[in-house]
Amino acid sequence: MQKLIGSALLGALLVGCGGPAPSPAPSPGTPTYSVSGQVLLPGAGAASLTQGELEALWALPHVPGEVLVRDAREGELGAQALSVLSGVTLQAVPGTDLSRATTPAGERDEAFAQRLVAAGLEVQPNLIYRPLAVPNDPGFPANEGLAVPGRPYLYDQDYLTRIRALEGWNRLEALGQPKSGVLTAVLDTGVDRSHPELAGRLRPGRDFCSRLVNDTCQGTDDDPAEVTAGDVGHGTSSAGIIAANTNNGQGIAALTWGGTVLPVKVFGTDGRISGATSASLTAGLNYAVAQGARVINLSLGFAGENGQPAQTDPAIAQALAAAAGADVVVVAAAGNTPNQGLYYPASDPNVLAVGAIGRDDSLACYSARPVAGQKALDLVAPGGNAGTGGPNCYVTSDYDILTLTTVALGRYTLRAGTSEAAPQVSGAASLLRGAFPNLTAAQVRQALTAGARQANGQRILDVAGAVAQAERLTTAPTNRAYTLVVEARRGGSAVTTKTFTGTLSQGQRAINYSLNGLAAGSYTLTARVTLNNPNETAAGTRSVQVSGNLSGVDIQTQR
Repeated sequence: MQKLIGSALLGALLVGCGGPAPSPAPSPGTPTYSVSGQVLLPGAGAASLTQGELEALWALPHVPGEVLVRDAREGELGAQALSVLSGVTLQAVPGTDLSRATTPAGERDEAFAQRLVAAGLEVQPNLIYRPLAVPNDPGFPANEGLAVPGRPYLYDQDYLTRIRALEGWNRLEALGQPKSGVLTAVLDTGVDRSHPELAGRLRPGRDFCSRLVNDTCQGTDDDPAEVTAGDVGHGTSSAGIIAANTNNGQGIAALTWGGTVLPVKVFGTDGRISGATSASLTAGLNYAVAQGARVINLSLGFAGENGQPAQTDPAIAQALAAAAGADVVVVAAAGNTPNQGLYYPASDPNVLAVGAIGRDDSLACYSARPVAGQKALDLVAPGGNAGTGGPNCYVTSDYDILTLTTVALGRYTLRAGTSEAAPQVSGAASLLRGAFPNLTAAQVRQALTAGARQANGQRILDVAGAVAQAERLTTAPTNRAYTLVVEARRGGSAVTTKTFTGTLSQGQRAINYSLNGLAAGSYTLTARVTLNNPNETAAGTRSVQVSGNLSGVDIQTQR
């Protein structure tokens, strides 16, 4: 949640110069005033509030019987503040500089707040928030649930709760950042293009296994559609976890609300999955990079033998190194056997290896674990419970992952495996790259792993934690020239306009502005800032009531 009080100033501020555009002049003898403050760039934090705006907050839903007080430490309070707070219960809010002050019996919260303000304290109501990004898909947790053919209950995507997807989406909304993600390649069995949950979400893609010869892939074509016969649906499942249509009132919610998938078929499917080769997978990787994919999901691999690590495939290793060199995040499923080590390519150093946890935070019985000589799992995510905790690991469970399957198989199904865990990480990576486009692939990997939740010696995917880490890693590039135009409008007409130019210093996320010659009255302030290297624009508005000189009037902008 963005703070409601206080302005943010990061780095040195350069005050631009420029004259106001021609505008109607106040009548001779009419007093005029100035308005000044900062234009806050996206992600810089909340604008400070005027006294009138703070008073208006009390009309909003808030926690009754208390007032939030900033910096109410006894050693820093004046005598008047100490007098007002005498006998008042104060409770510090951990992780903030706020305290909850209990409103005295018989006094309204707003009246108590006014006494605190008069004593020189900075206060506000403890506003009540509701989630902003809750999708209406029936499969999203707390919604009605989704029927699955052949299953007795309605099911939901409880894994989204466990990886804190909602909290991550809400934080992006608070930052004014998109939830749409970037182009993500799914190298798999193809994708069912007829699935309504993938309508508008698929690029044309390519098939690098157009036919099977002696159970191996041969030939290419431009139709990477998954076959609709047999128990397949594997590629459709991966694509759905990453980019199914979200908030459309049907089916499931995806990690990216408007993501785009590049389907790359590297397996043959004739009612079963088979045929992928070094050749088809290498061609698929190179194609995905050439098509501009920023994230690649690999829910595939091969295991080692006799307790030994899986061998490196030289052709694949070279393609993965090229993908890393092209600044692509590559994610791979660790494998579905617990005693054969990490599969390749998950074990490759250029790949995020993703294991699976079951119903609790422990590794699922089927999830691959590293053997001696292999790296640790980079991340784990819910992969379905399967037979975890029972005598037979390889059985289905009502606690498996709700996901897509082909239309012919009923559109929705429950699956279990690291193949279902990996797309969650790919979806989160895509989400970060869409919201923070200046981050490199290495920084996205860092945000995902550093933001993870620790449990049982594993790093569990945490979307909100990854977003927080990405915020910290995002800084403005040096030497970004800017042009800022601030305008005061009244009654739909511009009263005065002023242009500011300069160069942002490292980390600077706010620009000073000032407008002069404003007569008393109501105004709408608009700010539009244009940055270069890379090109970026942001805009914002702020309403003010002018009856004297105003300072600290900040304008928050969004892309």
